Amino acid sequence: MSQAAVHAESRADVSADTLFAVLTDWPRHAEWMPFTRAEGGHEVGGRLEAWTGIGPVGFLDTMVITDWRPGRRVAVRHTGKIVRGEAWFKITEEPGGGSRIVWAERVDLPFGPLGRVGWLVAGPVVRAFMGLGLRRLARLAATAPSPLAVP
Repeated sequence: MSQAAVHAESRADVSADTLFAVLTDWPRHAEWMPFTRAEGGHEVGGRLEAWTGIGPVGFLDTMVITDWRPGRRVAVRHTGKIVRGEAWFKITEEPGGGSRIVWAERVDLPFGPLGRVGWLVAGPVVRAFMGLGLRRLARLAATAPSPLAVP
């Protein structure tokens, strides 16, 4: 089985801690990632489930968290029937303020040569949606209260 890699990145005018807090607030996932809603855990070994689609048409993406470093990184292993492979988000503080987030995916392509040909079309679309999602995440995080704020 062959694999394909895709990544996107964006800058946010918030701290890495704030960006990470909004990123990993799984029920808010639908606010920044088009056509996707998610729920799940917050530690290594925790499980995530994300539904991608419109209404009843779509697929369930199941995942296991393989790395969890608050404010810096979260990684998952896709374990579903449709999507298999690995993904991670890495957040770094930017000199002068703000932060940068990188989202990378390495997915197993099904259907042999047909899957590789299909990725030629799907890959750029996936990357565009990832980039759009990260830009929306950055805007959403800019309106979020600081995770270090005392209520």
